[in-house]
Amino acid sequence: MTRAPFLVLVAAALSLAACAGESTTTSEDSADPQAAAVAACHDVTPLSAGGRASIATTVAPITSMVANVVGDLADITGMVPEGTNSHTFEPPPSIAATLERADVVFTNGLVLEEPTKDLAEAHLRESATLCELGTSVLPVADYVYDFSFPREGGKPNPHLWTDPTLASAYVEQIRDVMVAIDPANADAYRTNATAYLDRLTALDTAVRTASATMTPEQRQLLTYHDAYAYFSRTYGWTVIGAIQPSSFDEPTAKEIADLIAQVEQSGVSAIFGSEVFPSPVLEQIGAETGVAYVDVLRDDDLPGEPGEADHSFLGLMQFDYVTMVEALGGDPSAITSLDVSDVVTDNAEYPQ
Repeated sequence: MTRAPFLVLVAAALSLAACAGESTTTSEDSADPQAAAVAACHDVTPLSAGGRASIATTVAPITSMVANVVGDLADITGMVPEGTNSHTFEPPPSIAATLERADVVFTNGLVLEEPTKDLAEAHLRESATLCELGTSVLPVADYVYDFSFPREGGKPNPHLWTDPTLASAYVEQIRDVMVAIDPANADAYRTNATAYLDRLTALDTAVRTASATMTPEQRQLLTYHDAYAYFSRTYGWTVIGAIQPSSFDEPTAKEIADLIAQVEQSGVSAIFGSEVFPSPVLEQIGAETGVAYVDVLRDDDLPGEPGEADHSFLGLMQFDYVTMVEALGGDPSAITSLDVSDVVTDNAEYPQ
């Protein structure tokens, strides 16, 4: 297949978009959303004596983190089905009942789940807490805007959880909120969080070790969805492009040609698609450039099924990082050897 017919074909037939550019950070002149989010997370009404907390969560990675801090001491209900595009998820009316009984709702924030946030604000009891984890832990000056999340769109890249150092900040925030809401079980929440943070520290160390086995030229990512901007900044990787921006516009011939040129110039040995959202564009770019197309990455869809050992946030991160490092020519053994089991039994309800 020649390049010109290929470009015409995808531009006419597909509803995905591709563009490339450098990740940038910015600082805003408006009121500090981090400070507001921190205040909201700690605007807490403690449970009455003998009370049991009801917790609602959004994406599966957050549900898994909460479950590892809380264990069986509270009821946890995830609201966003796995394999769903969390950027476009519209909560069904039935979610209102979950929100009405919730004592705390943990979301990612950073403008990821606005319809769910709106529904929560309409149905939460006055005593309930809405905690946007990502917004509360990330200073505005550290927001990343890039090809999938352009500055003019007003939505920073929200995928903090793929960076283990920022996931640790999520866990610390979850711990502090639960201690304030349910002081009777404070020691258990602190113990569980400490054990889980140790797992995340080991993951951080392993990712650094594995990354060090790769050259800068190997540590380059072209993905279906731009979920690794913060990870890349922390671990010295470079995101050279992503096929799916938030607009879901059709690709142009120039955008596809630019990505093909970047892949050829970068010398990468693999490009990455999503198991949940197959990308004919990426598959064809791989064929066009002779580069392996690996279509098994997961952004927020946990491996396995609820109740299985690998159905966890840590299992998700291990799977993705081993897949990326191995495909790009590095040594993933430091990550493969990790203990990624939950520190307590995961009793959360994961929607299907």
